[in-house]
Amino acid sequence: MAKTKIAFTPIEDRVLIEPAAAETVSAAGIFLPNSASKTPLRGEVLAVGAGAQNKDGGRAELPVKIGDHVVYANFSGSKIEVGGCEFLIVRANEILAVINSK
Repeated sequence: MAKTKIAFTPIEDRVLIEPAAAETVSAAGIFLPNSASKTPLRGEVLAVGAGAQNKDGGRAELPVKIGDHVVYANFSGSKIEVGGCEFLIVRANEILAVINSK
């Protein structure tokens, strides 16, 4: 994933994700055509909103932070294009997991 600088901030409980690149080679080393590659359902968090407003007027803390690698639900969010790069804006509840790589 490229380290992309983004010039906007999502609102409320939304999260901006840079999707991971689609796999072009299988685990066995076979090159995959574009039609055979699966859309990745993981990516890197580039920006987060302030959180949804709760009943007390405060903001609910989001479960992810900038730099987290996450897995999100299929058909989640809205695709946007900025500077020729494609991004995804999803609600925090559409993020299924944070990938812990150690």
